[in-house]
Amino acid sequence: MGLILQRANEALDINSTPGIEEQLSVNGSNWLWTCVAIYSFFFLGVFALSWKPRSNEKVFHYLLSIALLVGAITYFSNASNLGWSIVTQGTTSRSGAPRQIFFNKYINWVVAFPIVNILLGLVANSSWATIVWHIFLSWVWVISYLVSAYTPSVYKWGFFVFGTVAYLVMAASTFVEGSVGAKRVGTQGDYWILAGYFNLLWLLYPIAFGVSEGGNTIGVTPHFIFFGVLDVLMIPCGAVVLLLLSRKWDYNALNLYFTQYGRVPQGGHFPEKSAAPAPAPAATPAV
Repeated sequence: MGLILQRANEALDINSTPGIEEQLSVNGSNWLWTCVAIYSFFFLGVFALSWKPRSNEKVFHYLLSIALLVGAITYFSNASNLGWSIVTQGTTSRSGAPRQIFFNKYINWVVAFPIVNILLGLVANSSWATIVWHIFLSWVWVISYLVSAYTPSVYKWGFFVFGTVAYLVMAASTFVEGSVGAKRVGTQGDYWILAGYFNLLWLLYPIAFGVSEGGNTIGVTPHFIFFGVLDVLMIPCGAVVLLLLSRKWDYNALNLYFTQYGRVPQGGHFPEKSAAPAPAPAATPAV
């Protein structure tokens, strides 16, 4: 009976880390396994809902399913103590101390953040140019933070500043440009809820990075707790909020018919099979 009840987390024993001070602990790995379970559960839920979506439109379910699945995979890698590098920290009182840097979370963000921008753009009926602009800004943000985490000298803060500026431009654009389009299609109230929710969470990412892989103030396990809470609120919980709000949207006004006819109104003309022209009448032979 004791063997059944005892379930040890052996991830750190199987995938061991060199003896360094700043590394993932067993409790940290346990928390990451919890995140894997949360992401996986919500992925299965959203995927199941995609079989019978409202108005037979699945674009929200597809995008959220991708973000949830990638999140589950990256958190599985983190919990298994895989996907990391040892980087010497040289900007704090503990200068020269090596730290375990996990690059999996940046892979998660490089997928999740653009998907959130696409979702906001669809709700606001934004132009594709605006949506692509927000996607690239989110990539600049994430990649700059990744480079900053791997830079051992004080120059890491330069990359941090570039990434944070990209985030601020992206956030301002989602509020200013997004609200204009949302007002036009009648989703302004819900758009402000979503944009405010996601941007409030995004605001905490620079803080979390600054005290963890930036300033090396908190350890690896506390930093995963900080980012894990933010990520769970961002994608799994954000998926619930978005799908609940989407039940009252006019998909025709939003032109949300990707999985049926493309980005055109439902009442539009769809010449999938143009009728063949009638043959010309045969000429009557002269008598």
